[in-house]
Amino acid sequence: MKSTVLIVDDEKHSREGLRAALEDKYETFVAKDAAEAMRLMQAVPPDAVLTDLRMAGEDGMAVIDRALKLAHQPVCIMMTAYGDVDTAVQAMSRGAYWFMQKPVDLRQVEILLERGLKARSTEKEVVTLKTRLDRKFSLGEVVGSSASLQRAIEQVRAVAPSNATVLLLGDTGTGKELFAQMIHQASHRSKGPFMAVHCAAIPANLLESELFGHEKGAFTGATERRVGRFESADGGTLFLDEIGEIDATTQVKMLRFLETRAVERLGSHRPIALDLRLVCATNRDLSQMVREGKFREDLYYRLSVVPLRLPSLRERKDDIPLLLAHYLARFAKENTSALAKLSSEAEAILVQYAWPGNIRELRNACENLAVLRAGKVVAAPDLDARFSQVEAPPRFNSAGGLAPVLDREQNEKQLLRQALASAGRNRTRAAELMGISRRTLHRKLLQWPELDPGPENQ
Repeated sequence: MKSTVLIVDDEKHSREGLRAALEDKYETFVAKDAAEAMRLMQAVPPDAVLTDLRMAGEDGMAVIDRALKLAHQPVCIMMTAYGDVDTAVQAMSRGAYWFMQKPVDLRQVEILLERGLKARSTEKEVVTLKTRLDRKFSLGEVVGSSASLQRAIEQVRAVAPSNATVLLLGDTGTGKELFAQMIHQASHRSKGPFMAVHCAAIPANLLESELFGHEKGAFTGATERRVGRFESADGGTLFLDEIGEIDATTQVKMLRFLETRAVERLGSHRPIALDLRLVCATNRDLSQMVREGKFREDLYYRLSVVPLRLPSLRERKDDIPLLLAHYLARFAKENTSALAKLSSEAEAILVQYAWPGNIRELRNACENLAVLRAGKVVAAPDLDARFSQVEAPPRFNSAGGLAPVLDREQNEKQLLRQALASAGRNRTRAAELMGISRRTLHRKLLQWPELDPGPENQ
């Protein structure tokens, strides 16, 4: 569809010449004065306005003022005689895109229109994206009404307006990055950048440079200066996921930032002052890591100014039916397919399932059903076999009393053992079943080598 251009000039030769030059590429309209231009703008809001400054009646400044009050502001270009340059500059200060001296160069007109319309289109895309982000990460859009979730949301509302460092705690897949985004969107920094870094995904020897940047020649291979994520997040929020994975050197530099609010690039001793909000997340027990000497105690207290624990799905089973309905509808819409519906038996099975991968695993399951069972009713036999695995019955000791309940680590090991068995001991498939990354699965197998399926089944 062609963009629309309104040409306003009281000289017929000028306006018709511009129309002839532009009508192959644009939908053009002409007006002989400001009054006619204003009527046309109401009837057909233009994408661009080319207006002469001096005309009988109201001048071109009035045309631009009216144009810039439209719901979708057009690109406004002023055409003026040599002696009116100061007035044209004044028009630009009031919102005009550019001005040109008459007689105009037709090629220059085409270039200015093309650039102006492209810039305006980009601005609209940014506004649209910002609106979508605000909607996506709005606190009101979080699905669920359980008490544990509502407590977490209330904490977000309380902490977002502050500058306090936040430490998000919780199992893998509980939505820590989503909550970090919500904290950012609800803060006074929402117009600034949101930078997310997954610390475990970056090799330890590169993480320091990735976070703090480096100067040219700082180390072998540093062929140019690099701005780190801390600098890139200036004025906004930096989210560091899996903070428990950072090495000792990076811990020291992060502590230094929290104390001074400045960073130094590798290879430089010049501090760079920054104004950003730091939000960190982990599924590890940092206090235990402190006791084991694996994490600095002073950094731990600096990061956990406001610790915010996110509940697992095991703690919010009442929300599971809502989440299932939400994601089935969402993925049906994304795939332009008919809605898959759960039978009451299938829903009951999914509600009772342990969901070790939490929201991430539930989303994966819903996307699978939305694609493979589109437009159908999902019965219990249609579900993956892992969902039908019931919890083991209570165990009794030799004296007839209840045996000790498995602790969290034992539960996790049992779930991993089941996932590996269901996946034919294939690591990638097992990670998908648990809703965790392959890197996380690898780390757990290093922790529990007795579960390692061996290299032949990786």
